[in-house]
Amino acid sequence: MRISNSHLQQLTIFTTVLTGAGIGTMYYLLQKNFAASDYHRLALQELEACPVAMESLGAPPLKVHNIHLTDRYNRVDKHTAQIKIPVTGIKTGGYLCASSLRDPNTNRWNLKQAVLKLREGNAIDLLNPPSTTAQSHAAGHADRVDVGSWH
Repeated sequence: MRISNSHLQQLTIFTTVLTGAGIGTMYYLLQKNFAASDYHRLALQELEACPVAMESLGAPPLKVHNIHLTDRYNRVDKHTAQIKIPVTGIKTGGYLCASSLRDPNTNRWNLKQAVLKLREGNAIDLLNPPSTTAQSHAAGHADRVDVGSWH
């Protein structure tokens, strides 16, 4: 039995569209799972609670972007989570780098590190933020911290 070229072309187009739709759906569901996770939510709450970091970004409004799924620093397993969340405000943007551990007794995530790394190279440790007196200098003089492998 011979199959005509037009039927093969139609099958190829159908398969390509179906595969693209499947990949798009999988990407959307992965991003939705990240955004709904406790380790993601805890990191964003810490950022929003830090006036120095929010002022440095020019937020509100704070825009939270999708995590780069191919970034090798984004790692999550049963007990640890390490993520880089792209964020932007009116003034600038950067990455919210967070590390969390899951408590085996309570099964709840605890934030161990949260650092806002701005495009300009400044970094703000959200768990030990600069004092409120330094807040007036936040726009250009965010405290520098060692963010290790978060580059």
